[in-house]
Amino acid sequence: MGAPVLAIPALATSRTGRRIVVAFFSTVALVALVAFAPLIAIPLALAGYSLPTVQTTLPGPAPVASGDWGYPLAGEYSKGRGFGYNPIDGCSYCSSDHEGYDMAQGCGSTIYAAGGGVVIVSGEHYGYGNTVRIDHGSGVETLYGHMQWGSLRVAVGEHIAAGTPLGAEGNTGNSFGCHLHYEVRRDGVAIDAEPFMAALGLPLK
Repeated sequence: MGAPVLAIPALATSRTGRRIVVAFFSTVALVALVAFAPLIAIPLALAGYSLPTVQTTLPGPAPVASGDWGYPLAGEYSKGRGFGYNPIDGCSYCSSDHEGYDMAQGCGSTIYAAGGGVVIVSGEHYGYGNTVRIDHGSGVETLYGHMQWGSLRVAVGEHIAAGTPLGAEGNTGNSFGCHLHYEVRRDGVAIDAEPFMAALGLPLK
C-alpha cells in the first residue's frame, strides 16, 4: 500500500502527471455540467424565467411610397408651418417667408429620403442646422433640416434610394422645437412641397 500512495505525489509533479490530473478534472467538470444543467433550467422555467436568446433587430415601419417616391416620415405626423408667409410670434430668427413644409413625430424619429438621388449636403447647413440635401436629377432637390447632431447616416456623394434612413428628427439650427423641415427645390428655387408631393400621389396634410 505504501508504494502506490508515494507514487501519486511523484506523478503530480511530472509533466505527464499534471496533464493527466488536468484532463481528469476537466472531464469531471464537463460531466457535472451536463448532468446538472437540467436541474437548473427546469426550476427557472417553472418560475417564469427563460434563458437569454439572440435578438434580431428589425427595421421600423417603412414610409408609404408611390412609385419612386415616398414620405420623409413613416406613419402619422403633426403638421407645422406650410410654404409661404408664416410668421411665428416670439421667434425673431424664424423666417416669416417659409420655404418648406414642417412635420413632426417627436424628437429622435427617423427621417427618410423621399426620393432616390445623390447626397450633396450632409451636416451643418446655414440656419437649417444638421441637414441633408439630395439631388434627384432634372433640377429637383429635397432638403431635410433641423436633424439631431450626430444622427446623420449618409455622406456627401452617396447614391441613395427612396426610403433610405437619413437621420433623426431634432431641433438644430433656427428651430423652435423638434420637427423636420422638408423642402423641395426646382432649379435652385424652393417650391411648395404640398402640390409637388400630391402630384406624385403622396398628399401631405
